Amino acid sequence: MRPVVRLTASATRALPRWLLLTLCIVYAAFGLFGRDPWKNEDAAGFGVMWTMAGGNTHDWLLPNLVGKFITDDGPLGYWLGAACIRALAPWIDAADASRLATGVLFCAACAFVWYAAYLLGRRAEVQPFKYAFGGEPEPRDYGRTLADGALLILVACFGLAERGHETTPQLSQFVGAAMLVYGFVRGIDKPLQGALWWACAIGILALSGNPLLVLALVASTIVMFCVVSEMRSPWLPLVGLPLAVALSLAWPLTILHAYPDDARWFLQQWGNGSINRFTAPSGHVWLYALKNLPLFTWPAWPLALWAWVSWGGVRRKPHVAIPVFVALPLLILSVLQSHQTNRLYILLLPPLATLAAFALPTLKRGAINAFDWFAVLSFSILSIFVWLVWLAALTGFPHPLARNLSRLVPGFEPQFSVLSFLCAIVATVSWLALVRWRIARHPKVLWRSVILSSAGTTLMWVLLMTLWLPMVNYSRTYRDVALQIAEHLPDDYVCISPVRLGDAQLASFSYFADMQFSFNEDCDVLLRQDSADFSAPSPMLNYAWKLVWEGRRAADRDERFRLYVRVDRPAPKIERHRHPTRKR
Repeated sequence: MRPVVRLTASATRALPRWLLLTLCIVYAAFGLFGRDPWKNEDAAGFGVMWTMAGGNTHDWLLPNLVGKFITDDGPLGYWLGAACIRALAPWIDAADASRLATGVLFCAACAFVWYAAYLLGRRAEVQPFKYAFGGEPEPRDYGRTLADGALLILVACFGLAERGHETTPQLSQFVGAAMLVYGFVRGIDKPLQGALWWACAIGILALSGNPLLVLALVASTIVMFCVVSEMRSPWLPLVGLPLAVALSLAWPLTILHAYPDDARWFLQQWGNGSINRFTAPSGHVWLYALKNLPLFTWPAWPLALWAWVSWGGVRRKPHVAIPVFVALPLLILSVLQSHQTNRLYILLLPPLATLAAFALPTLKRGAINAFDWFAVLSFSILSIFVWLVWLAALTGFPHPLARNLSRLVPGFEPQFSVLSFLCAIVATVSWLALVRWRIARHPKVLWRSVILSSAGTTLMWVLLMTLWLPMVNYSRTYRDVALQIAEHLPDDYVCISPVRLGDAQLASFSYFADMQFSFNEDCDVLLRQDSADFSAPSPMLNYAWKLVWEGRRAADRDERFRLYVRVDRPAPKIERHRHPTRKR
């Protein structure tokens, strides 16, 4: 039995389009530009894109980081960033250009979530109670209000802030998950279109993710095809499945034809890696998921859970079944990861936000007030803290904050930016005006319970990416240490052998200092990372190593880099070429 939703037409007043678009654009744009690639995955993902942009066909078809194959994910996410670098490199720094693709993908995912919730909200089984003398909302208005709510819930999710602005393949997978939900919904009324959208979504997930992720979602599709009567269309198996297979196999077949030797090894590592990534996790991995997954998906998960409970009598209907059947395999994979990571958490947000929108008509007044006051108190306190830390960095007052800041980011020299200050002021004043409007007017619209949460999350992200951006950039970039290492490199060195360097460090050192790494040549320079005071490299047969530099990032006490030069370096045999897309 479905719940009786009693609403009047006034409760479905649309959120002003300009306000919704402004919120999404501001949230998507801040944090994309004017910063360096950050450790860890942001810099590593950018490094692959940068290598592609300056490389040849081999680099585009077999993702690698300055020669090191990266087999964790498919190439699609890297292709998009590399294409932006190639197109905009003459005018925009490569790091900023790569993140333009991130912004476009984020906005595309928002559009898919909005339209999926809109189409579901117009269906007959979710419509409010019809009064004897009229006054209930029209299906189109009701669907639009639910779609606005779904988008606000998506933006309000805590974990989307950082993950949604990184140069990683997860953004392409994020779009694929949102498109998958939309494809299922579109297929109810227009089966052929839905099958095509579903196939494109599976293709995107296959080309940007891993085989096990795709197999889990295809298996979930088969179960939903059997359970949900509205999904039983012949177009999905007859058109959608063959197209999805063709899209998924296009890249593997291409690389097997073009580079058979490298492709076999690459695909084997890609497949084995996807299986090894999901095993029975240990206790500390379970604890990590238990602590971080609820926070990452807040406030979508409690609202989605309430929607599942409140619509208990119609759980096989599309507005409940579709988000659940997309989210469930993703949730299982998220908690079965073999190590601590939140890489897959972002994929849960589109189906959870879509389902959570249907909790809004059934929320009690007490729950609505609880969400509102939590948002008002938490985001107001956090914004005050951000302002105080920024003030302490500039003026040294309050003194306790200034002392703690100097310990956390030693050597950081703050500078006042008029533009950042004005953006932060506008965001803060807008937040205060919205809070005053919400408290004074008590609007009776469906989206009132989530507007403060989404606006508060946007406020915090804008403040962090304006007032704190120099400090965060200083603490998470490898620019300074890369330039220090470059000063001690011989002018005529042949190549550098990396020892225990992570992907983020390889990418940053290559980008900022144009270092030439090699993984299979006999190099005359060695750069290694140690987390403790390790001894020098083991003696070689015919030559020895000389330590010429030792240091670390000022904001990182765990990493230590040592640069060694071979004592009897031979004369260089090759001429090094600079990366064509490196902005100098």
